[in-house]
Amino acid sequence: MARFALRSKLLLLLAGAALPFAGAHAQSFTPEQLQAATALQERIPNLDNHLDIPFDFGTGAHDPSQDGPDQFDFVKAKRGRLKGAVLAIFVPQNARTPAGYAEAAAKGQQKLDAIEAVVRRYPQQTEIARSPEELQAIEGSGRVAIILSILNGNLIGKDLSQLDAWHAKGVSIFGFTHAGNNDLADSARPNLLRGDKLNEHGGLSPLGRQAVARLNDLGVVIDVSQITAQGVRQVLELSRAPVIASHSNARAVIDHPRNLDDATLQAIAAKGGVVAINAYSSWVKAFPPEALAKLNEIRRRYGIPEDKTPAGIQPLSDKGVKVLPPEVFAKYSEEFHEITGSPDYRASLKDYVDQIDYVVKKIGIDHVGISSDFNHGGGVIGWNDVGESVNITAELQRRGYSEGDIAKLWGGNFLRVWGQVQALAKPKAGR
Repeated sequence: MARFALRSKLLLLLAGAALPFAGAHAQSFTPEQLQAATALQERIPNLDNHLDIPFDFGTGAHDPSQDGPDQFDFVKAKRGRLKGAVLAIFVPQNARTPAGYAEAAAKGQQKLDAIEAVVRRYPQQTEIARSPEELQAIEGSGRVAIILSILNGNLIGKDLSQLDAWHAKGVSIFGFTHAGNNDLADSARPNLLRGDKLNEHGGLSPLGRQAVARLNDLGVVIDVSQITAQGVRQVLELSRAPVIASHSNARAVIDHPRNLDDATLQAIAAKGGVVAINAYSSWVKAFPPEALAKLNEIRRRYGIPEDKTPAGIQPLSDKGVKVLPPEVFAKYSEEFHEITGSPDYRASLKDYVDQIDYVVKKIGIDHVGISSDFNHGGGVIGWNDVGESVNITAELQRRGYSEGDIAKLWGGNFLRVWGQVQALAKPKAGR
């Protein structure tokens, strides 16, 4: 991603200083279009529904007060007129053992500590929001509002009381899984090459079902991105509040279980929820046959069954799958992602907004949002970092979206859901 950020900066210099927020591929918009988009961004509350941070966030080159190598910092947010961001306390799936749970919890705390240190150091630039009202107040003061989310419930292990503990620390959104099953739910991408089983829990585990109720009581927004379609249906059946998919895509565009089919999209909307379209290129635009051939060649060399869906590093069937030692899996993953991350196959801003269009037509403008997945592989040509966020608005305006519609996409829909979730909470007695 550093290469893409550098390219964006070079294009910026070539474009001149008149419109410093324009970013890569700004030549596709007129100065008037960019000025109109910027003015709109400044008028509306807005946020990125999901992005990541490095474990050393706030230190050295990763200090968000400077225009550094990361895709999110305060300088870029100001340039892109982005006022808020959901920062994921993401911890990769590891061993489901007491030691593994302790390690995951420690890594989650490390990320939270890093965010809190940044907030203490730069109170004039940022603050953590715990409610829609707080977010709007923070953004109204000219600062960047941070919303805390957890991605991958493995960091609570089997202890549901940890949901209360993380909520007390300011976490407002909770995503059950990432790439791998855990004790709460089946992942849409079970790590078969590391020993996961397909449909291990049949969606949610009994513990996961209890977690839905506890999250509802706490007023924490449930994030269904990354869990199986069966798990999503179960969450929707159990939850008394609407849910979000913070960084998901349409399966009709790319046929992979990590993406949401039309029925699931419509079910989330029927519950009053929101699907934020993810700007991770592999899920935005299908790979051409030449990329599929390269990826399947890598699979063959590692003895992994071939697949028709090149975006998925994990096989979609357990037929013929063997468990790979960690060091072999790491090498396979590195080779695989060299292809999927190639600039030759990256999606464009147009491709990304095409998918927004598709989902809006399927489930309505009130149920769609925007998310980048920055610092975790996210980004398309024209939206390489938060500094280029104005380009999204310019493209939406060019396609005829109204100011009200754009405000909904850029966070208004999420704020509605967040408020509804908090209104339906049932805090413990005495609090």
